[in-house]
Amino acid sequence: MSISFTRTVAQPNLVEIFYPLGTVRCHGPVLFRDQLARDIACLLDIDDDVLTWSCQSLALKDGQQVYCPDFLVERADLSFVVDGRREGAPPWAREKARDAGYAYEQIERSALPEIRLRNARDLLRYARYEAPLSDRIRLLAALNECSSLTLAEALIVFREIKPVAGLASMVLHRFVTIDLDERLIGPETIVRRRN
Repeated sequence: MSISFTRTVAQPNLVEIFYPLGTVRCHGPVLFRDQLARDIACLLDIDDDVLTWSCQSLALKDGQQVYCPDFLVERADLSFVVDGRREGAPPWAREKARDAGYAYEQIERSALPEIRLRNARDLLRYARYEAPLSDRIRLLAALNECSSLTLAEALIVFREIKPVAGLASMVLHRFVTIDLDERLIGPETIVRRRN
């Protein structure tokens, strides 16, 4: 009796995971082509002007060719297409997006604001959390009294949820605001109620 072994080549993983996993304003399935697309999505989630965004939801066609840009982004005043600048994006995509009524923007990695991106990634680790009503009321009442608090002071009011998760949730869900551009989030970061 002979036993034969067949060696198979492992198939590449068709679904890659890019971190952080959570999103706040994504409508529909979360599908990222690469880490650049994930990083752009982090920035979309913390952009005050963005209402929603979706991943690869717009199919642009040129004859038999079909290309789905990374994102379709909705703001109150317009909708537009965002794509990471990489090999593989066809040169006709911009024109076809324009024909469909969308502005088209390609973003290079070097154009991403480093501090804002790092802060967005930190906040989005807590995207699946939701601050309970009692904690939200306590923080908003404290901000009504003081107009602003340091992050270290704001964390004290959270009792039901882990303090950092609660505060991150309130920033992501636009109850409060913090500066995300000047420096990394820290104990001295100022927390204000969103107008």
